[in-house]
Amino acid sequence: MDQKSFSLVAGLIFALVALFHLVRIFEEWTVMIGDWSVPKSVSWVALVVAGGLALLGLRLGQR
Repeated sequence: MDQKSFSLVAGLIFALVALFHLVRIFEEWTVMIGDWSVPKSVSWVALVVAGGLALLGLRLGQR
């Protein structure tokens, strides 16, 4: 796999992760890790990070 294909695949995977976090925020899904309920603020941060990585990967894949 060359660098262009890798960047596109990574960008798509990060876009799916960002989409999952966006849906979790608006559908108000709860996530439990053991006894800890993960707050929605974690999903907001993850949405920004995953979205940024998706944009970066997709841009690199277009070159």
